[in-house]
Amino acid sequence: MQTAQRVSRIKPSPSTAAAQRVRELKATGARILDLTVGEPDFDTPDHVKLAAIDAIVRGETKYTPVNGTPQLREAIAAKLRQRHGLEIPLESITVGGGAKQVIYLALAATVDTGTEVIVPAPYWVSYPDMVLANDGTPVVVECAAENGFKLTPGQLRSAITPATRWLILNTPSNPAGVAYTAAELRALADVLLDHPQVAVLTDEIYDEIFYGPEPMPTLLAVEPRLADRVLLTNGVSKTYAMTGWRIGYGAGPADLVAAIDKLQSQSSSCPSSVSQAAAVAALTGDQTFVRESVAAYRGRRDRVVKLVNDTPGLRCQAPHGGFYVFVDCRDLLGATTPAGAVLATDEDFLAYLLETQQVAAIHGTAYGTPGYFRISFATSADVLEEACDRIRRACEALAPGERR
Repeated sequence: MQTAQRVSRIKPSPSTAAAQRVRELKATGARILDLTVGEPDFDTPDHVKLAAIDAIVRGETKYTPVNGTPQLREAIAAKLRQRHGLEIPLESITVGGGAKQVIYLALAATVDTGTEVIVPAPYWVSYPDMVLANDGTPVVVECAAENGFKLTPGQLRSAITPATRWLILNTPSNPAGVAYTAAELRALADVLLDHPQVAVLTDEIYDEIFYGPEPMPTLLAVEPRLADRVLLTNGVSKTYAMTGWRIGYGAGPADLVAAIDKLQSQSSSCPSSVSQAAAVAALTGDQTFVRESVAAYRGRRDRVVKLVNDTPGLRCQAPHGGFYVFVDCRDLLGATTPAGAVLATDEDFLAYLLETQQVAAIHGTAYGTPGYFRISFATSADVLEEACDRIRRACEALAPGERR
């Protein structure tokens, strides 16, 4: 069967491929310490699971409206009002099978051949391929570690052309955990106000896994004049440990939301009714789980950052949010392993860790930033301690005279 060109233009998700490789190795009996998965190791809160069971018992197992149940959209609107002071009408909210689907459908609804989408790097692995799958052109802008891996107003201004349709802004980001301050969002908004053809897709899936003293700011609240061209996307997967429930949402201009709904009506019809009932309980119920899980992530973050920075040849910045540490391994490229192999790339280094220490992580090239790798600390403290110890031993075993 001959496939369409859009399939040949894209590659499988590197994070999905890495997780699958770990599963294959574990199936052979290997004890792999898995730092690849961007998935909370906590279980979904009990009151959320009970809400799903109650929905099943009540017979809420039928089709729902394409854009989600009114109850869920009301819960989302209330969350955005309480958290950011935003007043979003229900017709400007859409619910999909995960934030990933909402982002894909938004691009499918707006991107044509020749359309440019600005993607700051390091980026979540799916952004460029989603653009390519929809015949667009990803314009990758490399954001330096010296600037905290953040897009600067000057970089944004330079990247915009008449063909630019979208800026994708992931905050806190995957893989670097970068969160923009209100002042930084204000500076980007000032550039965007000069370019009315550019819309902004804000991916805020990690917004509540945030280590600042105040709630994470959002562009839409910082600059309300952008309301007609900002799509805020989020979901329950990360905050409430509900990755498998597949519920995400978008809030934005009503005409864009209607286009997303039209595409969803011809693809998945609607999100899972049972998952939507669970999401209502997650958003409106007791938030103790969120506070306790974020406190646990904070402790893991601090420990992993220290262990990494104590390892010869590695360094990292403390993430502002999310549950990833983005590690700079450039000083080790060119080093020689005990077996005599030269580590030329970050992929070589990750292969060396997996082969010699049974530690799996994801190379930075997958995120558009060679010379780095991503550690997920959404796993137990014991696993993180042992994995970081093994990484340290692997680095110490490299021939020091060959480092650059």
